[in-house]
Amino acid sequence: MRIAITGSTGLIGTALVRSLRAEGHDVVRLVRRAPTAADEVRWDPGRQEVDTAGLAGCGAVVHLAGAGVGDHRWTAAYKQELRDSRVLGTRALASALAAMDTPPGVLVCGSAIGYYGDTGDRRTDESAPAGHGFLPEVCVAWEDAAKPAQDAGIRTVFARTGLVVARSGGAWGRLFPLFRLGLGGRLGDGSQYWSFIALEDHIRALRHLIDTEDLAGPVNLTAPEPVTNREVTAVMGHVLGRPTLFTVPAPVLRAALGEFAGDVLGSQRVIPRRLLDSGFAFAHPRIIEAVRAAQRSGPRGPGAA
Repeated sequence: MRIAITGSTGLIGTALVRSLRAEGHDVVRLVRRAPTAADEVRWDPGRQEVDTAGLAGCGAVVHLAGAGVGDHRWTAAYKQELRDSRVLGTRALASALAAMDTPPGVLVCGSAIGYYGDTGDRRTDESAPAGHGFLPEVCVAWEDAAKPAQDAGIRTVFARTGLVVARSGGAWGRLFPLFRLGLGGRLGDGSQYWSFIALEDHIRALRHLIDTEDLAGPVNLTAPEPVTNREVTAVMGHVLGRPTLFTVPAPVLRAALGEFAGDVLGSQRVIPRRLLDSGFAFAHPRIIEAVRAAQRSGPRGPGAA
């Protein structure tokens, strides 16, 4: 299959490109600069421009682009960037695909379990409504921006992603160095649920969404059993063989992270109901398996996940 990907240089995009090419798929990467390689196609989300000629023959598009939620303090300007990078990019891509004479059969659009907000200890699946706050509002607008593709009859799937367990890259990639130094510990009281997914399972799940023709709409990409931050801390310490004596109190997190601290301390017990019902089998369903897989994979992540 010929598959186009945005966000191909990020943690997920890099692993997905490698996985698809390992099995002989033709991958096209959308870039914001002038193309310098045969596999690159130009797009400009801010100007709502996409070179659709370069997407001819694509059977699927995977849209992963977006500014990192935890990359900077949430100033008013960065919050706008977080929103615009998702909404404008999705709208540009969905509109362009809808206007093609022969559009791709499926658009897998990145989203996040931030859609649900703080769910406490309540098990939450795709039937739950949007939560309240900045991230839920962004996720709602993000998914709504794909409406042109849906209206054009393109099967559109929203991959609502949890915390991806990877040794390098993403939020989890910041945890590994701290725990290796013996500086890891609970965040707040550690009772908040973290809905995680191993990088290998995330890549396999994205490919499952591409291939499973009766899947459309929101699909949670999280492992079957979320765990608390306290459990994550214990597992990281065990796998890396380091003490986990430190605790970062909630006031310190709020001082360091500002508004984003509310999401770090918030609890999301999200279940991948639709993924499981569609027959997907996790390679690393438990947190200890996910952390061990990340530890083994090294900085490049899984080879042909």
